Amino acid sequence: MQTWDPQNYRANASFVSELGMPVVDWLSPTKGESILDLGCGDGTLAVKLQGLGCSVVCVDSSSEMISAALSKGLDAHVCDGHTLTYSDRFDAVFSNAALHWMLHPEKVISGVWAALKPGGRFVGEFGGAGNVAAIVEALEAELNNLGISADNPWFFPSPDRYEDLLANAGFEVRRIELIPRPTPLPGDVSGWIRTFAQPFFNSLPDYRKDAFITAVVERLQPILCDASGNWTADYVRLRFEAVKPN
Repeated sequence: MQTWDPQNYRANASFVSELGMPVVDWLSPTKGESILDLGCGDGTLAVKLQGLGCSVVCVDSSSEMISAALSKGLDAHVCDGHTLTYSDRFDAVFSNAALHWMLHPEKVISGVWAALKPGGRFVGEFGGAGNVAAIVEALEAELNNLGISADNPWFFPSPDRYEDLLANAGFEVRRIELIPRPTPLPGDVSGWIRTFAQPFFNSLPDYRKDAFITAVVERLQPILCDASGNWTADYVRLRFEAVKPN
């Protein structure tokens, strides 16, 4: 199970929102538009959309993140992205760094389709094929050493696969790209692991978790850390724009 602590997220993952502006550019929001921010996190990008004159509704499955979004004055609600209940309400649905946590994409896309007005846009960015491959390999290798297995908690599709999912739901895909984006980390990779990779070590007793994370960091140091001690995560992002036809 993955849990979220807004303070920990700000310390170890503030780059997620900072690097989300290119997908906002793809969204090209217009003053007066109604937008659903799907997987809003703490609401940082929603605040930017609101500042552009948009009417924004935020949803996220984490009550802790929704509390952080509410503290920013946003219209924010706890909601599982697989069970959206909106109908013909939004000019656009926007999502940054969230869709890879939703393991049943057909349900998500169906809910987005229903939520959009005819002519509405679905624009997002999330982990694509090959995202954090080195980190996943190190996590799984260390678990194998312990004789333990864990299900990968992420959905990292290829552009072709996600385009097919969108098209099967009726969307017209305007553009979709797989974008390698090596991402500098604020510290070593241990903060990233503690923030994002909890499902890999939740089954361990508490007294073994620190040693497990240390071992994973040691595996990754020759791959992701340069000679000056700077760490870079091997991110690959899938960015897309799709439209619900009139």
